[in-house]
Amino acid sequence: MSALRRGRVEVAGGSSPLIEAGAPDAREAVVFVHGNPGSSTDWTALVAGAGELGRAVAVDMPGFGKARAPEGFAFDVPAYADFLGRALEQLQIERVHLVLHDFGGPFGLLWGVSHPAAWASVVLINIGVMPGYTWHSMAKRWRTPIVGELVQAWIPRAAWRRTMQKSSPRGLPEEFVDKMYDDYDHATRRTVLKLYRNTPDPGTTAAELGAAIAELHKPALVVWGAADPFLGVEYAERQREFFDVQEVIVLKESGHWPFQDDPQAVERAVLPFLGRRLGVGVAG
Repeated sequence: MSALRRGRVEVAGGSSPLIEAGAPDAREAVVFVHGNPGSSTDWTALVAGAGELGRAVAVDMPGFGKARAPEGFAFDVPAYADFLGRALEQLQIERVHLVLHDFGGPFGLLWGVSHPAAWASVVLINIGVMPGYTWHSMAKRWRTPIVGELVQAWIPRAAWRRTMQKSSPRGLPEEFVDKMYDDYDHATRRTVLKLYRNTPDPGTTAAELGAAIAELHKPALVVWGAADPFLGVEYAERQREFFDVQEVIVLKESGHWPFQDDPQAVERAVLPFLGRRLGVGVAG
């Protein structure tokens, strides 16, 4: 595993922590984009692993983790895609291999279709283009005025732990669950409400997004936890409609965060794919 470095990236008056590994000045990089709830530290092990292959970076997206959002930030998918692009410019990354999870999917994919020359490949983890998808029950609560505020107002740690553990038959590491809870402060909860209320059902934008992506023929790896209660595994194979999918890997006992509940399986899938895209061999 490559040694991790910690830093920050400043964008439009906002400030986001990042973790990084590998060659610090390389213009080609693997870029990890987390979802909700989450932060750059979701990716710690994979960043370290990818750092053996080349440059690898993960950034806290605005309003999540310890990131301070830019003044006037819109908290919608286009704003997050724009932030990602500006962060990449600050980091002087010109060729990007995306690794996306959850809301990181819409953020990264919108950036990708807007920057096709810079977008080299993608790893989709429990996310992708999802025709017909409508929001899960918790998201519908968050999108509802007053109800969302009430749901977010009182979330004891014990209830958080129970809910998170139900998302994976294998169980999630306690350290990961507690770190996510510690980051889920009042500012982050407000971020979640704004983001979901500003984002329509993903199925409503899938046709346009999917058509734009399909024209680009980007190489992709799909990894999906079959027991995800939020994003159904039936969408895993459907990514072949939009990407040049090299492989679809379904982890039967994994849930929404397979890189946490079965990290070795995810590393065995993701690192060889990235190695091939970067032209680096991966042992084992």
